[in-house]
Amino acid sequence: MSRDAILVVDDEESTRAFLSDFLGSRGYKVEAVATGEEAVARITRGDPPAVTLLDLLLPDIDGLEVLTRVKNANGSLPVIIMSAVGQTKTVVEAVKRGASDYLVKPFEEQELELAIENALEKHRLREEVKSLRKQLDQYAETDLISMSPKMQRIREIAKQVADTDASVLISGESGVGKEVVARYIHTLSKRRDKPFLRVNCAALPNDLLESELFGYERGAFTGAMSEKPGKFELAGKGSILLDEIGEMSPHLQAKLLHVLQDGEYTRLGAKRPQHVDARVLASTNVRIEEAVKKGAFREDLYFRLNVIRLTVPPLRERREDIPLLCNHFTERYGERYKSSVERLPKELMEAILKYDWPGNVRELENTIRRYLILQDLSLVLSELRAPSELARAAPSAGSSLKEVAAYAAEQAEREVALRALQEANWNRKRAAQQLGISYKALLNKLKKWQLENR
Repeated sequence: MSRDAILVVDDEESTRAFLSDFLGSRGYKVEAVATGEEAVARITRGDPPAVTLLDLLLPDIDGLEVLTRVKNANGSLPVIIMSAVGQTKTVVEAVKRGASDYLVKPFEEQELELAIENALEKHRLREEVKSLRKQLDQYAETDLISMSPKMQRIREIAKQVADTDASVLISGESGVGKEVVARYIHTLSKRRDKPFLRVNCAALPNDLLESELFGYERGAFTGAMSEKPGKFELAGKGSILLDEIGEMSPHLQAKLLHVLQDGEYTRLGAKRPQHVDARVLASTNVRIEEAVKKGAFREDLYFRLNVIRLTVPPLRERREDIPLLCNHFTERYGERYKSSVERLPKELMEAILKYDWPGNVRELENTIRRYLILQDLSLVLSELRAPSELARAAPSAGSSLKEVAAYAAEQAEREVALRALQEANWNRKRAAQQLGISYKALLNKLKKWQLENR
């Protein structure tokens, strides 16, 4: 049957004839049967109807039994019950067993049409939700955009630990994607439908961070005019990411240790503890082992957090990921900014691949966004200053004044040349004329500064 097909199940021939004629005139394809056995056989043989109209009083099988068997065979099939006056209890039971709607005989044609339209719409929305969840699951499998062996290993471990309650400590430089890894773990877990909350432990003063994490009662301190739930409470059975955990004060470290050990905490100003069911993930961009050695971070808390350790490598150590990330960000932000750019220019990609990306993936993302918005190639190229002979030749503390002066002059000359090239839209001949030097001299300088391919 097609998507707009309707199966009518009623033992009265007149009812079957009326519904077939009326629904046929409204554009539906109608098939009618007289018994429950016929209905079950029709639905279970495949190609189910879009909606089934089921009479509760049938000669062979009770209508509720037919409904149960139909739902067992196809749980998503919309079934509209047709009942006589005085069958309220049976109708209620039918709804409990999965009926989409019900009609009391005799019903108006408009009632019938509305019930069918509503059943089809609800079914469509349910299928759409299923599709979106399936896409979400697929997205979770590809969210870590990488082909580097190190990131593949992180992906494998994340899948292994996702459905456990083990604490995960994610380390790495700023901008490498620690939060992306944490979200990836959450999305793969059974908690995916629950909240994922991130708290930046370095962004708030200790007092505010404590109330942000654990909440407070009304009157707990001056200005606490009403109670406020903390992030642990709001996370519920979801996940909470404690970002920059290495910046947390000793006092809060002790409270967090209590949460991890005993599974409970107390709001500021409260007397009774509250249970914690959230999964704890933590991230840091500092060498936390050194902080432990210096006494700046509790050793017992470190061991509690460091059950599973994931170290995200910097982008310069996985350059094979750069083209993938460029394509991802170009597609993602190109649509958001309504940009006409479909592919990054070859000149820009060459510069991107040479650059060391001290700000890692976040810096690359911002560079792509800037280009898509401004579409100023010379501006973006000038910002991508790859490590050059000039930078490596920077004078040391013991250098002579002559060496320092030469270095400063070289830097100034480079800045002036770059400015001229930007103004000339990277037309080298025009820039050379503006600088008062020969075209060949400018090319030599660009080669020296490793800018000849820009």
